[in-house]
Amino acid sequence: METKSLTLIQAINEGMKTMLTEDENTLILGEDIGKNGGVFRATVDLQEEFGEKRVIDTPLSEAGFVGGAVGMALNGLRPIVEIQFLGFIYPAFEQIATHVTRIRTRTMGHYSIPMVIRAPFGAGVRSPEIHSDSVEALFTHLPGIKVVCPSTAYDAKGLLIASIEDPDPVLFLEPMRLYRGERNDVPSAKYSIELGKGERIQEGEDVTVLAWGAMIPVALKAAEQMKEQSVSCDVIDLRTLYPLDKDIIADSVQKTGRVVIVHEAHATGGVGSEITSVINDTAFLYLKAPIERVTGFDVPIPLFSLENEYLPTPGRVANAINKVITF
Repeated sequence: METKSLTLIQAINEGMKTMLTEDENTLILGEDIGKNGGVFRATVDLQEEFGEKRVIDTPLSEAGFVGGAVGMALNGLRPIVEIQFLGFIYPAFEQIATHVTRIRTRTMGHYSIPMVIRAPFGAGVRSPEIHSDSVEALFTHLPGIKVVCPSTAYDAKGLLIASIEDPDPVLFLEPMRLYRGERNDVPSAKYSIELGKGERIQEGEDVTVLAWGAMIPVALKAAEQMKEQSVSCDVIDLRTLYPLDKDIIADSVQKTGRVVIVHEAHATGGVGSEITSVINDTAFLYLKAPIERVTGFDVPIPLFSLENEYLPTPGRVANAINKVITF
């Protein structure tokens, strides 16, 4: 199979290009995505290839173009909406919570909303206020929309294609800290990765480390540090935050009996709390130590000089691993 060495942002572009080519009902809309190719250049060259009617520059109105995408999806199109930063999605939250997530139920299954909302998120790139928010938990509380977050270029293309083909809405979170990081060999042909399935990216016996997005490299670095102490970590990339892959969580925790959950979102009400509930339901009697969470703090994400103090680090994760090992 022919492959290309791509960054995560290039793989996202490839995924959209694949679907624009295959399905004339697929289109993209958002701010500055056409002539400028998007603020991160995720849509670069797509308007030139597919035209202004399929790669549409919109006004600065998240509520407006997300609401417009609802009408498109109801009438047989498959819109891909780009939100420039997840922190800019709040004006559209009413459309998402009131319409995007409810149409299938409201119409008793007669209509669905096959749309994808793409949004860069997370800290670590020195963005201004509101640009670095990690509020994925707000959307995992809304039945009717899937929440997906890749951490590699290979996963990004496969998960995005699966999201576009899904008959229901998907919030596709893109960790901008990883946009131009490591490259992966990505198949040139179309492929998809099933939504709702996590992946074990490192096999281990002593501690389960659960993470997603930009926290995957952090978790892997911590796991590497722990090898010096002869501690092996079972590192799980959840990939989909709603619905969670409860089977892979339970399987790993029942094997190791110790758990560290890593996310950069605020601690209170974060997805880590829901994961803890899943473990209590499926593997409580296997636990050898209390579950540890390594997260951001319950403060607005700080600006440049303190950003690194906010984010989980390999050192903080390693300390949590040591804590559950020595309990």
